[in-house]
Amino acid sequence: MNARIAIVTTVDLEIPDADEQLLLPHLPEAELVGWDDPSVDWSAYDVAILRSTWNYTERLDEFLGWATRVSALTRLVNPLETVVWNTDKRYLDDLAARGIPVVPTIFVASGEEATADAVAGSVVVKPSVGAGSAGAGLFHDDPAAASAHLASLHADGRVAMIQPYLSQVDTDGETALIYLGGHFSHAARKAAILSRGMSWSTGLYADEKITPCEPTPAERELADRVVATLPEGLAYARVDLLPSDDGPVLLELELTEPSLFLGMDAGAPARAAAVFRGLLG
Repeated sequence: MNARIAIVTTVDLEIPDADEQLLLPHLPEAELVGWDDPSVDWSAYDVAILRSTWNYTERLDEFLGWATRVSALTRLVNPLETVVWNTDKRYLDDLAARGIPVVPTIFVASGEEATADAVAGSVVVKPSVGAGSAGAGLFHDDPAAASAHLASLHADGRVAMIQPYLSQVDTDGETALIYLGGHFSHAARKAAILSRGMSWSTGLYADEKITPCEPTPAERELADRVVATLPEGLAYARVDLLPSDDGPVLLELELTEPSLFLGMDAGAPARAAAVFRGLLG
């Protein structure tokens, strides 16, 4: 059978992602294709599904230009408009305006300065375009170091974001709820990274401690609310929540290239394959 679905990765990822190794046996219509492989004829595919394109954060303009071209040649999933919106975490302001409780976030563009209050206490400073903990720093009562990290992000031409560190994550972890075709599929719990002194790996992903979990009713209710705000027709969404004194809050909404943690649930690879196959129409 000729491949009709491109599962989009990067040529920089030498070994297929664990999700893809689990998915492809259920989806013979698909093959792995690098977004940054100039030899690919994207019009040969009926659909191109973004998956492990994790190096886009360092090449955002190039990546969005590629996505624009590909969306004119085939069906890009998730859609171009969603990808443009979701690749910069300033989307958190949009979701907060829709009434979604998010981790309080201050965005500081190059040429702007953070107030003394913004970098006081325990804070995380990271780029607004980034994957996982790449470029993130945790600072406890060290505003000078936090400001220096912010300045280094600006020096690299990045918009910085400042968030309070919610210490409950050290004991309760971060909960990722995965939705396939708009429906809840499964969830995973990720242990804190920054407080454990872990840094980004030398590859394209962090070494995370991840276990399957059952979301609490409050987590499920919030994640359902988040997904209900999204356009129809998305193949996948990952809603990352943190615990707070006031209940769960949204840390990130991953709609571009999230790990779907398919290994956390025995039926998840087949469910993902069915949703992706359904995109063929």
